[in-house]
Amino acid sequence: MEGSYVEADTAASETPANNRDNLRIGAQSELMAESGRETASFKPSFRMYAIIVGLGITNLLAALENTVVSVAAPVLLTDLQLGDNFIWITNALFLSSTAILPLFGQFCNMFGRRYVMLSVIGIFVLGSGICGGASTAGMLIAGRAVQGVGSGGIIMVTSIILSDLIPLRQRGNVSAILMCIFGIGSALGPFIGGAIVSSTTWRWVFYLNLPIGGVSFAMLFVVLRVSYNKEMSIWQKAKRIDLIGNGIVVASTVSILYALSYAGTRYPWRSWHNLVPLLVGFLGLFIFAWYQRTGFLVEPLMPPRFFLTPTSIILAINTFLFSALLYWCIFFLPVFFQGVQLYSPRRAGVALLPISLLGIPGSMMGAVALTRWGRYKPVHIIAFGLQTLGLGLFTLMNEETPVSHWAVFQCIVSLGLGMTFSAMLPAFQAFIHERDLAACTAAWYFIRLFGHIWGVAIPGAIFNDRVNVLVAEGYISDPQVARGISVGGAYQSASAEFVQQFPPAVQTEIRAVYREATRRAFQVAIVFAGVGFLLSLVEKEIELRKTLDTEFGLDEKKDKTNPNSELHATRDIEG
Repeated sequence: MEGSYVEADTAASETPANNRDNLRIGAQSELMAESGRETASFKPSFRMYAIIVGLGITNLLAALENTVVSVAAPVLLTDLQLGDNFIWITNALFLSSTAILPLFGQFCNMFGRRYVMLSVIGIFVLGSGICGGASTAGMLIAGRAVQGVGSGGIIMVTSIILSDLIPLRQRGNVSAILMCIFGIGSALGPFIGGAIVSSTTWRWVFYLNLPIGGVSFAMLFVVLRVSYNKEMSIWQKAKRIDLIGNGIVVASTVSILYALSYAGTRYPWRSWHNLVPLLVGFLGLFIFAWYQRTGFLVEPLMPPRFFLTPTSIILAINTFLFSALLYWCIFFLPVFFQGVQLYSPRRAGVALLPISLLGIPGSMMGAVALTRWGRYKPVHIIAFGLQTLGLGLFTLMNEETPVSHWAVFQCIVSLGLGMTFSAMLPAFQAFIHERDLAACTAAWYFIRLFGHIWGVAIPGAIFNDRVNVLVAEGYISDPQVARGISVGGAYQSASAEFVQQFPPAVQTEIRAVYREATRRAFQVAIVFAGVGFLLSLVEKEIELRKTLDTEFGLDEKKDKTNPNSELHATRDIEG
């Protein structure tokens, strides 16, 4: 294993003085800990356990909403007649949850984790109510955007709070517990979605969040009391917010997502309608990166020092890749089950249980490995290897694939995704100082959710393109059916109900088209997983910290029962 902060010290010689000082501080802190500095042992208090339970219930909200719509989508889209705007059911959620994360990271530093967490829960519940009561497609998309702000904030702020309360080396165990809750929610999502649309209105897909959100808000309102810097006035804090950087990020993300939403459906990929917003979006991201390096900002939104070392760059790329692959599977396995194997929405939800449930032991394995051995590179190598193997097996599936086969294939992929989920963020955080945890976590989640966007858009484009090619080659003999599933109509028509309304011969043709289109999507996914595997081979490891040095720990005044609470609230206020 490489020595602690070896890469950081190397990079520091090529960075400005302030970055070099920050990295040297981290190196000195770690060396002092390893040389035998006397610190209090980490012993969680009862209130900390209560906070973890509250965060788990809150994450159940985000987990359910990430997957529950995947099975219910065909019914929902038909009811509200979204047409080629159907992609915004997912993209509105992804857009708002991704673009707003860096701003929430700054809010956490300035106004404290408690108020930000309670706010995002309220926003999520509000968005769920709007979606449940939607009478038009526009109202539903607006509600999904509001949901996205809350969903992204919930997941990110949870990680920030855990980073404040638990040392990096021990964080894996608690992360595994939350991953279990998140995994259960993700696993139940498709099943619940299928059951709801089979027995009642799709509106209960969203109304279900209201009571869960109320319980989580009430619980965290009582127990989540953590420290933060109260010495600055509201105006002083507001002046530190990088409004220009936030504006660039939001505009760039919207521009890219708009291009991806209609590429291959409303407009051809080479159309200027797609190329212009796509290029403008990427140009905006490059401008944002330059702006963050100018040195004019008191508190940059995404400091360049987070990406100074080769390994931190690799971790960022692999975060994007595994995030894309996760949603690749969540959104296109239902297409296979409903369009190829002709499962009902309820049965398709059950069929997705392996990929959801096996992520839990995978996450636990990765978390335990981090806690016990403090090594993340072997976990990443094994995880991406499993993903590559499992996605390759997906390409062998057809109309006659038995349950035992596709269940095992999903288990392999799910183990790999779960291991990556728990082992990627701690590795990324290992290269930064504790005072940068909020901004670093926000940056990592921005990359992760940006990957989710591409994890739906890329396979969607591949799937639609393949369907168009097969239809043009005469795979569908019925002209009406051919028109219905071409030009972006195949995804929203991917249901057993749609296929079975036609004569048996046409059903066979439609199933063949769906089989070949999903196969092509998973063939491309193999390349993504393979790149992640190769990059993980050249990662370098540094020691995961065993101590905390943060000003955002438990509020000592509210936690008199814990004799070690000073460990969680070591003051380190800058300026």
